[in-house]
Amino acid sequence: MASEAGQLRYVDIGINLGDPVFRGEYHGMQRHDDDLNDVLQRALDVGCKKFMVTGSDLNESEHAIGIAKAYPGVCYATVGVHPCSAKHFDSFPGGPSALLSALANLAKKSKQSGETVAFGEIGLDYDRLFLTPKEQQLKYFEAQLELAVEVQLPLFLHSRAASEDFERLLGAKLPQLPKKGLVHSFTGNVEEMKRMVEMGLDVGVNGCSMKTEENCEVVRQIPLEHLQIETDGPWCEMRPSHASAKFLKDAPPLPKSVKKEKWSKGMMVKGRNESATIPHVAYAIANIKGISVEEVCEAAWHNSIKMFGLGETLN
Repeated sequence: MASEAGQLRYVDIGINLGDPVFRGEYHGMQRHDDDLNDVLQRALDVGCKKFMVTGSDLNESEHAIGIAKAYPGVCYATVGVHPCSAKHFDSFPGGPSALLSALANLAKKSKQSGETVAFGEIGLDYDRLFLTPKEQQLKYFEAQLELAVEVQLPLFLHSRAASEDFERLLGAKLPQLPKKGLVHSFTGNVEEMKRMVEMGLDVGVNGCSMKTEENCEVVRQIPLEHLQIETDGPWCEMRPSHASAKFLKDAPPLPKSVKKEKWSKGMMVKGRNESATIPHVAYAIANIKGISVEEVCEAAWHNSIKMFGLGETLN
């Protein structure tokens, strides 16, 4: 069942609205006006009704909560430290226990007041060990999983080239998390996807999840009851060079985009992905699976509300 006027409805379960580019700032330079309100309005106009703003460290988690407070009932936050930032635990004033305590307090308080709906983005990333070595990633993934159990929030997870360790650590904690969680921006293979689903996890699909033919085959096999959709903006835009491009024939046109130097109010920025592009994710998934986009949207909506709440109840 679609929402008013037959419009499809979406949840963008992964959008980095705290990134400075959504305020017009690129690499420390102000290139155009702050257009966060316009970014959200464009998404609302295409039926994206809920946004989960990703927290990637303590400061960004606080920032995400601030955005959720500024847009109540529309934006929600995640709280956690990304694996690529896990080394921050050892340099935090007061040490790792002080950062874990700050995260726990922030998550508990903001869960109670309704802004925070997931613990994350946490996980493992062995593609970028130059950012945080494996030992620190493992140690602080495990520590944050324990926090998630304490706070009782579903997980917002990141896994890159680390499935064995990722599954091992998760498997020990998932029985204590009734709502399980979601592996976002999934780019693993079919076998990894099937193991995630067997663990009770949902799979988040965005442009990065459909770059190659192999990626598209994984998407084809994701059970609808475990599918959620996202943009991961400002990253993971869908490009004409991606395998997904051929599955966009019937997708609605996107709002006009220009280079940031030519920006004017109402324009999208080239190379800056945003939630208004989420219909293209849904249409590509539908065509890859050979089903209607309505089926994809309603399944994803149902799964996101069931897991994260987002101020909605399921009929």
